Amino acid sequence: MGSIDVIDPLFEPLRLGALSLSHRIVQAPCTRMRSSKESDGVFVPNALNVEYYSQRASEGGLLLTEATPISRLAAGYPGVPGIFTLSQIAGWKKVTDAVYAKGGFILCQLWHVGRATVPSFIEGKQAVGASNIPISGNALDGSEYGASPPRAMTVEEIQNVVEEYATASKRAIEAGFDGVEIHGANGYLLDQFLHDNVNIRTDEYGGSIEKRPRIILEVLKACAAAIGADRVGIRLSPYNYFQDTRDSRPHANWKLLCSKIANLATESRPAYVHMFEPRFDEVLDESAKIDSLAVEKPSLDVFRSTLKKSGILFLAAGNFNAKNAGPKLIGDGADAVVFGRYFISNPDLPWRLREGFLLTPYDRTTFYGADPPQKGYTDYPIYG
Repeated sequence: MGSIDVIDPLFEPLRLGALSLSHRIVQAPCTRMRSSKESDGVFVPNALNVEYYSQRASEGGLLLTEATPISRLAAGYPGVPGIFTLSQIAGWKKVTDAVYAKGGFILCQLWHVGRATVPSFIEGKQAVGASNIPISGNALDGSEYGASPPRAMTVEEIQNVVEEYATASKRAIEAGFDGVEIHGANGYLLDQFLHDNVNIRTDEYGGSIEKRPRIILEVLKACAAAIGADRVGIRLSPYNYFQDTRDSRPHANWKLLCSKIANLATESRPAYVHMFEPRFDEVLDESAKIDSLAVEKPSLDVFRSTLKKSGILFLAAGNFNAKNAGPKLIGDGADAVVFGRYFISNPDLPWRLREGFLLTPYDRTTFYGADPPQKGYTDYPIYG
């Protein structure tokens, strides 16, 4: 045990859409690949998942689930639980019940990977995306993405996926979730439409900075109509390079997107937008990432201020710890701070931050599965 100054701003209450939070420490959506296989491509939340989320639940605290496929063809990654079958809904209901038993809140992050998969994971079918440009490198099955490039979605397919997001939102509520977070980040389907190095369409869903956000806005409207705007949030990553997404004008592009989100009708406007800090990257260290960005002094502040004018709250993620989280709130850079890796290794993170306990270091080798599955998942010490 060590001594860390208590970060008072983290423990101020916050009204986030339909939720009344007791503190501003949010668990990030972290893919952990620990769910049970029911059939090919169908993975169901199990008792270990219930324990994991229950460990991290706190009175008035918000948890965001791992990315959760909205349909059988939306992902197909092994061990990742979806929200498209009755058994999955039942499995998630056990998770949400466990979280509520501890006084917490939980949102389901809705996910479609788009081109970030290969036929072996989606019943032999071709992956789809904004365009026919494949990701470089290898997929989880060892095959090259380039050997099975994606197919550009038709307008009808795009509209069907928009409806799938709305239907998945309803299923999430049926499973007991407080709402949903739309995954519009990290190079997955919705994010693929935003980047000009991936979206080379010439129709109403691409070809210009004005048209590329269309699918995002349609998904937000559809989900808000399905379950209420105060139960919908969205995650975006303007400066992220993951999975070959590298827009030429991220500052201007996402500022326009935020303006469009802020200008949605009240009944369609999300409760919050959740973004990664520019310093965060899956491969580069912090200094290298900042040096790589063409934008002068990249910052989330411009997006925050654009959204704030319409009452949309802002969640910030990316390499936060006990020392830099409080100043983010004090400086009005965010309304809440999202922790990923330290929430993995510190199930009682809010308690530790409040009491000034040192944080347990995380083990990267167990992030995406382990043997036995509880290793690096439910076996981190709990003191709070």
